[in-house]
Amino acid sequence: MNKDNILISACLLGENCKYSGGNNKINDTIIDELREKFNLIMVCPEQLGGLMTPREPCEIKNGKVLTKSGDDVTKEFELGALEILRIAKENNVRFAILKANSPSCGNNEIYDGNFSGTLIKGKGITASILKENNIKVINENEL
Repeated sequence: MNKDNILISACLLGENCKYSGGNNKINDTIIDELREKFNLIMVCPEQLGGLMTPREPCEIKNGKVLTKSGDDVTKEFELGALEILRIAKENNVRFAILKANSPSCGNNEIYDGNFSGTLIKGKGITASILKENNIKVINENEL
């Protein structure tokens, strides 16, 4: 039986690629169930865009991705998103599970750009590009 390829945020599988250097690993049982049903393609848009781990936290404000100290890293986020899209197209991906609330991966909400911990309705750079290309995006809380 051929399994569909899906994208999944590497941090959700336990890879230490989160901005802080840690991860956001989901439940092992869920990971095992996903692996039974799908070929998982691990991705981290920030790393693919050239950002280091650990790195400063980033949020989207006025259409730009800024670090907490104010550096503009929009270009790196866009490069990472385009690389994820290339990987998705190359692997006939129609579905992605991405990290909730991330400035790259958030599919419903993102932080407000003030580093206050306040969530607003919005999408991260990678989630937006994938959705624009008809790839369904959910987050780990929607599994």
